[in-house]
Amino acid sequence: MDIASLVGLIMGTLFVFYGSFSATQYQFGPFFQLFINQPASIAITIGGTLASTMLHYPMPQVMSIIPIMKNVFSTSAETPNAAIETLVSLAEKARREGLLSLESDVDAQENKFLKKGIQLVIDGTDPELVREIMEIELEYLEERHKVGVGLFEAIGFYAPAFGLIGTLVGLIGMLRTLGGDISLMGPNMATALVTTLYGATIANFITLPIAGKLKVRSGEELQLKQVMIQGIICIQEGNNPRIVRQKLMSFLSPKMRESMEVEEGKAA
Repeated sequence: MDIASLVGLIMGTLFVFYGSFSATQYQFGPFFQLFINQPASIAITIGGTLASTMLHYPMPQVMSIIPIMKNVFSTSAETPNAAIETLVSLAEKARREGLLSLESDVDAQENKFLKKGIQLVIDGTDPELVREIMEIELEYLEERHKVGVGLFEAIGFYAPAFGLIGTLVGLIGMLRTLGGDISLMGPNMATALVTTLYGATIANFITLPIAGKLKVRSGEELQLKQVMIQGIICIQEGNNPRIVRQKLMSFLSPKMRESMEVEEGKAA
């Protein structure tokens, strides 16, 4: 579970609720009537946003919203540090016993990407072809991630737009009451303002932050797989395990590199 995402969601919900509740002098009845019981605003903002999203993306991609959101609140057990240790260990074994000795290690790998790369090496595939195959898979993985990010960015774009449409609808209704039944002015103004509130909240509190977190998750996964590609090529070339470690650590941030060096010092 990603604590930052969970805490952010709870804090944002509490702050928005508190601010809205305080605007009605902490009375639930007026709060419900002003901010919740607005079917016209909900229909325009949520219904319109959903309709535009379905026009923008094929249905299978729209239906993938919930599975994609799981990535926001989950953290991967795999880290570049752990991958480097695994690859260095494989490099030591391959250098000592030969590439074919890695056959027994293939099934032990939980990561399918790493497992595929090791199998290609054992099968005697040309190093350039190994790199090409794995980089193609990496490229398509990145494209799939972009689709998920784009989906939430599209919702974040459409929601405020439909909030504006709802505002215009409410203002038109309000203007029609001028010189007539003035009691209709309040509901129309509420529709105008609450619809904008809904659109801004959906975009800036939900969808755009989710898109941002998905970009972070994508970057982490791509970095991990780049480490694996380089490590697999190093193993196939028969590089010294110390050289393999140094090459792979160049993918890490200075802080992560320093942490690994400290751990190595303790192990030594």
